[in-house]
Amino acid sequence: MLREEVAISTRPLQWKCVESRADSKRLNYARFILFPLMRGQGDTIGIAMRRSLLGEIEGTCITRAKSEKIPHEYSTVAGIEESVHEILMNLKEIVLRSNLYGTRNASICVKGPGYVTAQDIISPPSVEMVDTTQHIASLTEPIDFCIELQVERHRGYSMKTPNNAKDGSFPIEAVFMPVRNANHSIHSYGNEKQEILFLEIWTNGSLTPKEALNEASRNLINLFIPFLHAEEQDIHLEDNQNTVTVPFLTYHDRLNKLKKTTKERALNCIFIDQLELPSRVYNCLKRSNLYTLWDLMNKSQEDLLKIEDFRIEDVKEILGILQKHFSMDLPKNTFSLLNPLE
Repeated sequence: MLREEVAISTRPLQWKCVESRADSKRLNYARFILFPLMRGQGDTIGIAMRRSLLGEIEGTCITRAKSEKIPHEYSTVAGIEESVHEILMNLKEIVLRSNLYGTRNASICVKGPGYVTAQDIISPPSVEMVDTTQHIASLTEPIDFCIELQVERHRGYSMKTPNNAKDGSFPIEAVFMPVRNANHSIHSYGNEKQEILFLEIWTNGSLTPKEALNEASRNLINLFIPFLHAEEQDIHLEDNQNTVTVPFLTYHDRLNKLKKTTKERALNCIFIDQLELPSRVYNCLKRSNLYTLWDLMNKSQEDLLKIEDFRIEDVKEILGILQKHFSMDLPKNTFSLLNPLE
């Protein structure tokens, strides 16, 4: 019995996508399996992955709209079929795909009559509309419909503040979670000594279920880094009049130390979506399985140019960012970007 369990535990885990479909632009589905697992491991992985999929993945939403001509959220505007509240709810439903870091500005400026859709949103290059047909407003008269928007990338929920309008600015509740739902189930096989984990993922179209699975896995790994590399440190917590000494893992302090002592570990904590690259460049890198700064630094300039649709100008832009923020260069192979014909 012990030999059989040891044999199971030493077999390499395999995963596979057994079903994938796009029900619409705003609803993607996929089902994955992971095997062979020992008894109990399916629940351990499935519960952690579901929580990471639903709570740890960042998404992009419209979080604020501004128009000085609108007095309050529940007002109506002549020439617009919807109320201001309905327009804000429609903006809340807009699905965005982006690699932005932080907050960006966007806008809508349309002259009626006609329909205003997501296609009319003027956004920065790093932001893309998943479904350009999403409805925003119906203009029934020849009026100018102009509003300023704020786009933000975050995780979880963002509740709007009680101050409904300040200087014509209206906060919008945002649901940043790109994963709509995630389920897991476990099936036994091999005389019930082994398990197969089935994982189902539904996304809103801003990323595929496979991309969501990849990002959720990386987020889980990143959460456990402190237990692998951080040292215990004593902190003093005051509880009433008693002082209690508790060992505490100071992740951020340890990460700063790692940056000085262990280059690989530090660079693995920086993802390329934090470099504010153009969306086309970011997508090219991601398609080539380059996700972190460490992955990028292990490629030479010549390697990057072998990526489909990658240009010398893209490599120069990456070099500029690396020099500006990290004082680093990509390794060179047989040529210099400054003199590409040499």
